[in-house]
Amino acid sequence: MLPLPESVRRLAAWCAVLLLVAGVGWVGVRLCGELRTAVTPVLLALLGTALLGPLYRWLVRAGVQASLAAGLTCAAVVAVVGGAVYIVVAALVDSGAEILASLRDAAQGVARHFGAAGTGLDDLAAKVPELLRRFGGTAASNVVSGVGLVAESIAMAVLALLLVFFFLRDSHRALAALRTLAPGDSADVLEAIARRAFAAVEGFMRGTTLIALIDALCITVGLLVLRVPGALGLGALVFVGAYIPYLGAFLSGAVSVLVALADRGLVIALWVLGVVLAVQVLEGHVLQPVIQSRTVRMHPAAVLVALTAGASVAGILGMLLAVPVTAAALGVWAELRERREEPPAAR
Repeated sequence: MLPLPESVRRLAAWCAVLLLVAGVGWVGVRLCGELRTAVTPVLLALLGTALLGPLYRWLVRAGVQASLAAGLTCAAVVAVVGGAVYIVVAALVDSGAEILASLRDAAQGVARHFGAAGTGLDDLAAKVPELLRRFGGTAASNVVSGVGLVAESIAMAVLALLLVFFFLRDSHRALAALRTLAPGDSADVLEAIARRAFAAVEGFMRGTTLIALIDALCITVGLLVLRVPGALGLGALVFVGAYIPYLGAFLSGAVSVLVALADRGLVIALWVLGVVLAVQVLEGHVLQPVIQSRTVRMHPAAVLVALTAGASVAGILGMLLAVPVTAAALGVWAELRERREEPPAAR
């Protein structure tokens, strides 16, 4: 039997490695899905720790005791997130009736302009009460599951906040525990990989926060100039939505346009749309290349693939976690590649 060429053996080895990695990844995803109530707070806490680490370290350098510094950092998070949620909800509640009225007027305008083609909108509007009564029982039966989902989300948020406190305070202990778990003499390598992965996530969160702040400030100023109600709340929504690439900007921009349409009319709504599109162009062509290229190097195609995979696995939560997880994986890959390329004497 003739020996296989070297290229064929290399290809077979890479295929075996890819299959093994894919199998381990699939099992890991399945386990995370089964244990999502425990895994999700841990992942969110890691993101929060990466984002809040600089503030915590600044407080420690200022002479604040470690536990107090971690507590103050978590308290600041609760204040900022709670204030942002309150502003967003208040703005949407105040403008909700006006948004629905504007949408109804727009539907009637379409019906007047398109004649018979638009009468279906009137028929649909007339049948809405009947449809609501028909499906009211189903909606009522889903209330219980909805309440359970809200309670589960609150519990996971509280657990994530507690984990952020412990991760900030005891990060040095985590590294020590990681070194004790390393097999053989691989403690230094494992610590370097962990540091590289966390640095990639930290850089992504820092860059995303800066971009979100700039986007929110620009859109808030535009909304204030155009005298759109709830400008601060809409700006807060833009800031929060920026943590979900592409989809978050689309949703927050759509809400801003709807609020402007409800209160200021079509012309101002078009101006708001122009402001949102201009900010997105600024983000895509200036902010992302300049800021994210200095924190974590990810091609836009990799971001889109990661978002699609995350959405298919875990929906909105998967989209939120997909990019930082991919950034961490790329950081690990870069560390391993550098260690493989450097001469043994330099290690």
